[in-house]
Amino acid sequence: MKLSPRLDIADGMNAKLEMTRNRLMVVIFLFAAAFVFLGVRTLDLGLLQQVREVGSGRTGYATVMPARADIVDRNGVVLATNLDTASLHANPREILDANEAARLLVRVLPDLSEADLKAKLSSSAQFVWIKRKLTPRQKWKVNALGLPGLHFRIEEERIYPQGKMAAHVLGHVDVDGKGIAGVERFFDQRLSDPEFAQKPLQLSIDSRIQHALADEMMDTVERFSAKGAAGVVMDVNTGEVLAMVSLPDYDPNRAGTAIPDARFNRASKGVYELGSIFKTFTLAMALDGGVVDMNSSYDATYPIRVGRFQIRDDHPKSRVMSVPEIFTYSSNIGVAQMALDVGGEAQQEFLGQLGLLRAPVLELEEVGYPIYPDRWRDINTMTISYGHGIAVSPLQVASGMAAMVNGGSLIPATLIKNPDGAHADERARGRRIISDATSTQVNSLLRAAVKLGTGSNADVPGYRVGGKTGTAEKSAVGGYKEDALISSFVGVFPMDAPRYLVLVAFDEPKGIAATYNFASAGWVAAPAVGRVVGRIAPLLGVEPGNEEVNGFQQVSLLVEPD
Repeated sequence: MKLSPRLDIADGMNAKLEMTRNRLMVVIFLFAAAFVFLGVRTLDLGLLQQVREVGSGRTGYATVMPARADIVDRNGVVLATNLDTASLHANPREILDANEAARLLVRVLPDLSEADLKAKLSSSAQFVWIKRKLTPRQKWKVNALGLPGLHFRIEEERIYPQGKMAAHVLGHVDVDGKGIAGVERFFDQRLSDPEFAQKPLQLSIDSRIQHALADEMMDTVERFSAKGAAGVVMDVNTGEVLAMVSLPDYDPNRAGTAIPDARFNRASKGVYELGSIFKTFTLAMALDGGVVDMNSSYDATYPIRVGRFQIRDDHPKSRVMSVPEIFTYSSNIGVAQMALDVGGEAQQEFLGQLGLLRAPVLELEEVGYPIYPDRWRDINTMTISYGHGIAVSPLQVASGMAAMVNGGSLIPATLIKNPDGAHADERARGRRIISDATSTQVNSLLRAAVKLGTGSNADVPGYRVGGKTGTAEKSAVGGYKEDALISSFVGVFPMDAPRYLVLVAFDEPKGIAATYNFASAGWVAAPAVGRVVGRIAPLLGVEPGNEEVNGFQQVSLLVEPD
């Protein structure tokens, strides 16, 4: 039986359709396989890639680690983060002409040595570093050379978007991303732990306060030609450091180019004789121990002679002075006698409780050790009462002063934001140093010193600033240098309910015509604190108000007008 032509044609078409469908299925399968392969490869490159490193004839593997965790300020502003960057390496065995390659590379990377490059590119190794952490423009220029044997590796580069801001707090990392200074070093393990890679380290620093403090301090350093300066802003009730400045400073993005003096943290590692700020501790110690009260007085008519030494007043009243007057007018003679009445042993114990005789506890390894006498004699008791003969860091003094004004509790300073934000029970975490009643008296004395005494240039209308000046000659071989001063001031506000403290210290400021050539704290440091308070008080939510009469008026009645 013979098939019709139509059936033959239909069978042929069906066969061709089947063949086409089969081919299409093969193509789809191949596309799907390729897609799966590319997806797996992308996942491998992005998350699971192992980087082959070849050197000295050996082959090893190192897993690509997640980025180092960010560092942010108390409001979430990024202070340190990571960016991907290209690093250039080469396989010398793939280099066609080492001399030519070295010559061309130096043209686009002029900081490299042509001789060193020739040696590297002529070696028998399979892997040599050329330059780490290139900029995008440098990478483009190297690519444009078209040299075989050159390769790029993507690495993480630590950057500091705010530049110099809080450089001594942040510190910096080395070329391999390991912390070598500041909180980068102190928290290196936490910052590099993959478990915390996506959880920023939040500091107590407030970028706004940090900027205001640094700006005013730099202006003062330039105006008075000071060698350097240190400053701290602290919450007296929590111990949180809102700002820490050390001048000169440096850019952690270019830490390798900074001079050693710029990398030195004067606020936490530098130790200085800070002068009459210590009178606050002496008065608090004497009042709390019942050695004196606000009606006590001492004869400051004549200087005190101890052997070849003489203790005198910079602003002599040459009369009997009450305790409030001794503090307000900063009498060395009066406070030295007061310290003798307290006794050297009790003084040493009190300063020890304040943490002034040991290195401070802080989330930095750059902390200084105090310098004080091995033998605590009467002459030491007297000079230490007004801040001579003992050298401590500005940070330590700030912590001690916070305890004087917050109700009497020493709360450790911290660079980490209080995690729960609670303020009700912070004082319970501190160690009681003086009574709440004594702290109230100290606050009244600090306000009087600004309202009526040597700290008047720190007064800011409406913010009830209290504080104490400190002017000390710098020690030298065989004595002190009269023309080299450390001028400091510690200010607290608002004094009717203390919340914040500002301390600044300037190294060897020079007097100017506007200050009648004086470079003492009242002319240099006190005005700087006043300007800082005026700028940061609104940012911190401190509203201006009327003078608090409780306490201050009672103390002012015991102070004879200057």
